[in-house]
Amino acid sequence: MNETIKNSLYDRAYAAWAAERTSWWESAAEGITWDRRWDTVFDPSSGPFGRWFPGARLNTSFNCLDRHVAAGRGEQAALIWDSPMAGRIVTYTYRELTDRVAKVAGALAALGVRKGDRVVIYMPMVPEAAIAMLASARLGAIHSVVFGGFAAAELASRIADAKPKAIVSASCGLEPGRVVKYKPLLDAAIAMSPHKPDACLILQREAAIAELTPGRDHDFAAAEAAAAPHPPVSVAATDPLYILYTSGTTGRPKGVVRDNGGHAVALHNSMKMIYGIDPGDVYWAASDVGWVVGHSYVVYAPLLAGCTTVMYEGKPVGTPDPGAFWRVCAQHGVRVLFTAPTAMRAIKQQDPEGKLAAGYDLSKLEALFLAGERCDPPTAVWAHELLKRPVVDHWWQTETGWAITAGFRGYGLFPMKPGSGGRPCPGYDLHALDDNGHLLQRGETGNLSVRLPLPPGCAPTLWENDEGYRHAYISDFPGWYRTGDAGVIDADGDVSVMGRTDDIINVAGHRLSTGSMEEVLAAHQDVAECAVIGVKDELKGQTPVGLVVLKAGVNRPEADIVAELVALVRERIGPVAAFKDARVVARLPKTRSGKILRATIRRIADGEQFTVPPTIEDATALDEVGRVLGR
Repeated sequence: MNETIKNSLYDRAYAAWAAERTSWWESAAEGITWDRRWDTVFDPSSGPFGRWFPGARLNTSFNCLDRHVAAGRGEQAALIWDSPMAGRIVTYTYRELTDRVAKVAGALAALGVRKGDRVVIYMPMVPEAAIAMLASARLGAIHSVVFGGFAAAELASRIADAKPKAIVSASCGLEPGRVVKYKPLLDAAIAMSPHKPDACLILQREAAIAELTPGRDHDFAAAEAAAAPHPPVSVAATDPLYILYTSGTTGRPKGVVRDNGGHAVALHNSMKMIYGIDPGDVYWAASDVGWVVGHSYVVYAPLLAGCTTVMYEGKPVGTPDPGAFWRVCAQHGVRVLFTAPTAMRAIKQQDPEGKLAAGYDLSKLEALFLAGERCDPPTAVWAHELLKRPVVDHWWQTETGWAITAGFRGYGLFPMKPGSGGRPCPGYDLHALDDNGHLLQRGETGNLSVRLPLPPGCAPTLWENDEGYRHAYISDFPGWYRTGDAGVIDADGDVSVMGRTDDIINVAGHRLSTGSMEEVLAAHQDVAECAVIGVKDELKGQTPVGLVVLKAGVNRPEADIVAELVALVRERIGPVAAFKDARVVARLPKTRSGKILRATIRRIADGEQFTVPPTIEDATALDEVGRVLGR
């Protein structure tokens, strides 16, 4: 099949969606088992921008598990847990996974969890994390997974906002060279939070057995063993499936809501359309369940599509070496690998010639997909030359839940264009706008925005905060969803994302708020004011650097203050922030109105050309920042 024919398959699919924007999704919805069909495909009058499949009813857990067993696929592998950290590999068939999920749902029900209740999940990459997610969905409860690397204060803020009936956690997580005890962090978070859960289920891991709090904490294994299996609870398509808190600016945590119906339709459809994956294929998203990729492509999409999903507890390097990913692909017959560019950079850094890959049989691996941050062209080219397979960068967000732009194995891939995230998926009417909301021409960089409505699977709102959703995403450009990313659409229709337009930085694929880090730094007794920027990093994409102005009269050693600041960010946000660099400056460059010139500082740090803004209050402050940053 030549490239022209391949591209025409995409063109026809996109044109078909553009011509029939609701009936296209009605056809896609046939891949889901419904308890009741919808009254209308899309209701534009409901919620901030409308709701998909109102009137319909289903259960997401049933669609991920029971229906495959009923269809005769019960003995097919559903989930492979591969943990070099624990030295174990465990495979669950669809029947086994269904049985465990039903029992854990029964255990949660015995603790009082009902439809609409929230369940916070604070766990490492173990099968029980996915089981807890699916068990919550089985009950019609709303889960909120919190990444295990977050500190107690971050967990506490999410508990306070979601108000969970129960929390599912583990005694510890495993990292190379150390054991991270989760239970003390959980106890501290509950103590900080004004909301207290009724109960906690604690998975005891051999590396660190936790002491349980009488009356509140329950042993996960014992509760599962004693429980009666719980059947799937039918919920409205528009009912929430989960809340996933994402980095925002200061203030209330930003809880992205995912509904049940649109989510199931979009994710099921994406497996074939984007990744070219069929039922029974082995698919591996090398992500943590604490992030949206883990939700969408470790747990839900592969199981909705009847695939075998790989769940990996390890690192791309160091567990035990930079050949770890290739070992997993070879051992389990992975057909498509999905990871972040930072993982490829880490492997490239330690094994630049790719010698370790040569030692594994990668004949079943057909494509590498990258997302989480823009992939720098040299890394994409390196991976392509190493694997001799298509390397597909695609772009999406926590808020969308699946790709905005991609290459399409289901329609035939485009010629590789390093630096580009592909073309808009059917469902997304994507354009670049200027700061006044006017359409830009192809080739002009602007605010990447999607004409409303957003497709199924995208967040319909924020948790109990419709107005916050409107303010964050759709008020700037009426009729549009503002992604917050700047980018350009070229003459071929390929989209290149250039970076964030707000204070969110991308550290190793993790979206983190510089504003939240600034809050921590500003709380230090010696700091008068501060700014945190994301600086280009060859390995992680970006790393945060803090610039602080000390209070007058402070005469302590700067090294001591910097060490305290680094420790403070680690304590309050967690090691995931990767905050290791703070520098003292005499003053920060600002506009006359007092706005810190963060974008200009970032350009200085990255060694880029910049223009001194005409509104700057004191141009010598830029010289000071340049000196401190070594520019």
